[in-house]
Amino acid sequence: MSTATQNFTATGRRKTSVARVQMTEGSGSVTINGRPFEDYLPSLQLQNTVLAPFQQAKLLNKFDVQINVKGGGLQGQAGAIRLAVSRALIQFDHELRGVVKPLGFLTRDPRMKERKKAGQPGARKHFQFSKR
Repeated sequence: MSTATQNFTATGRRKTSVARVQMTEGSGSVTINGRPFEDYLPSLQLQNTVLAPFQQAKLLNKFDVQINVKGGGLQGQAGAIRLAVSRALIQFDHELRGVVKPLGFLTRDPRMKERKKAGQPGARKHFQFSKR
């Protein structure tokens, strides 16, 4: 067997955001789209959303994580990253499924924006009706 470090990849989605994660064992650095993790997600709440699977599994500074994320806003991107990181952790150790699944980290949030319909100004809104 080779001495190369193992690489874990996973994909996560939320709303219109798609996140691809590559994890390798290392010092704990997290980069998102080539930028440092703290610069890309400015608020502490979003940073905690991304780090939650690592904190629950007690593997906080064990992996170097490279994330490529596109689409949506920061909240949707953070949710997509959390799902992808959780899936990658399960590839690393299948026993961690019992840790992250009850917290809902493996559930893909299906809520999406409803499409605009023809003959209406929005998804549900209608133009004003005039009888005469």
